[in-house]
Amino acid sequence: MAGSGAWHFAFRQRDTIPRSRLRCALLAFLILPGVLAAQSDDLLSRILEGVQQAQKNYTSSCGTITETRSSSLMVKPLVLRGKFCAEGTTRFALDYFEPSSMHIRFNENYLNVTTDGKTEVMEIGRSVRRAQSYFGRDTSIGNLKKNFSIAAKQDSRDYQMKLVPRSDTFRRRLNYLVVKLDKRDFSLRSLEVDGKSGVNSVFVVDASSVNPKIPADMFEVYKPK
Repeated sequence: MAGSGAWHFAFRQRDTIPRSRLRCALLAFLILPGVLAAQSDDLLSRILEGVQQAQKNYTSSCGTITETRSSSLMVKPLVLRGKFCAEGTTRFALDYFEPSSMHIRFNENYLNVTTDGKTEVMEIGRSVRRAQSYFGRDTSIGNLKKNFSIAAKQDSRDYQMKLVPRSDTFRRRLNYLVVKLDKRDFSLRSLEVDGKSGVNSVFVVDASSVNPKIPADMFEVYKPK
């Protein structure tokens, strides 16, 4: 899964954070492929071009997610395990099977979260498209630097970017995001979301299948009546 398409993994925090922070996490992650002004233009260009190319090369993916959730109010971290499938940046399915069953579906405009046989329906398409426009416009780097302080580094395997909100819009909800992308193909390796609620979640992603043909009914969602 390409880095800029993998924001969907921030979906599953509804039990511990309000919707406003959920949306903020999604927006912040969508515009992650930038770096601090002090970084070289070569590194910036490499990351941006790599993510854009990955979006073209990898149109769908399936695999596993391990989320480790921690808080000062928790005796020990909670580890959740699940399977996902994604198609572009508009369709996503995630099924947690441990420690309990949860089903998450996103299809263009609507997000469904099902637990204990009950489904919550949220319309978030407008927020998603607004965030995508940040990434797609020529002014995306300017928007990033206006809203986030962004530090980037690299090692032999990964690019790592830490985004700390500058603007009140994001600062009210998020402390920071940390994103790791594989240097070989710019796929998402992990995403850390640290929120004002006191909850920290680290999502480790393993995309075991790239460009699979995914049945359309995988992404079926309920819509508001």
